[in-house]
Amino acid sequence: MQPISGAPEQALAWITEGKRAALATVVETWGSAPRRVGAQMVVSSEGEMEGSVSGGCVEGAVVLEALEALEEGETKILEYGVSDGDAFAVGLACGGNIRVLVEPVGAGGMPQDMLEALVAARAARTPVAYEVTLDGKHRAFVEQGHNDRFRADRSGLEEDGQKFVAIHNPPLRLIVVGAVHIAQALVPMARIAGFDPVVVDPREAFGSQARFPDARVINDWPDAALEEVGVDTRTALVLLTHDPKLDDPALHLGLRSGAFYIGALGSKRTHAMRVERLSAAGFDPHTIARINGPVGLDIGASGPAEIAVSILAQMIAGLRRP
Repeated sequence: MQPISGAPEQALAWITEGKRAALATVVETWGSAPRRVGAQMVVSSEGEMEGSVSGGCVEGAVVLEALEALEEGETKILEYGVSDGDAFAVGLACGGNIRVLVEPVGAGGMPQDMLEALVAARAARTPVAYEVTLDGKHRAFVEQGHNDRFRADRSGLEEDGQKFVAIHNPPLRLIVVGAVHIAQALVPMARIAGFDPVVVDPREAFGSQARFPDARVINDWPDAALEEVGVDTRTALVLLTHDPKLDDPALHLGLRSGAFYIGALGSKRTHAMRVERLSAAGFDPHTIARINGPVGLDIGASGPAEIAVSILAQMIAGLRRP
């Protein structure tokens, strides 16, 4: 299973096929705009598009502007709003306003080598910030100086209103230990929500590609698998076996990592026993408290699918409301 890709990867893929491409990025919003700042779509020279800047409201108009930008070799700044007659004509009726930066790749826009560097950084899970002035005269990649933006995963305009900073954090990742029925429901839901899922289970009958066609499956002990994959600040770790032989080694690694979310299946009694084992292993109460156990929000869930919903909701809350 290929990891989730975005507009930069699709742009480079089209260029590799011999086409040209332009990136369109939301740089500012007002009111009830349907996409957050930093949302992107990419348009090929043949009129193909991937991604979204407005949830479908103005994509058609942006495609036309992107094709024109490719033809003329220039960076453009577009604005659409419900009060704008032209914008309303193309369908932005949600009540918000958006500004969109359109950059051709190559002449007049982002150099191809910068796009290649960006795709490589994303593949290596290296956080980078792409700085670009709205007139397209300055572009740079930086890894320092935007700590607050990296932490909040928040792209946006600088105070001067002329420089946009696009934050490219590593893609979100979900590591599930235990290829059980809950995992079969959770993995596709998480993928739709933007997570790259990895399923870990040494039991090949459980952890099979046939059972998890939308995930990377690793048939190894959890501690070895987590060492191989790596656990960083863009990773959610969910333990679903409630078997100490499988869960505890993963928890030891997870609690020593920067994972933004750790959840473990089991009753309150099971979790209390888990806490005792971790305390005996030398983990302090503050560190142990990072574990969401029993896993998931208390929504009265019944059955694997509803439990998966409660877990995904708790993961997102941990990401957006740390």
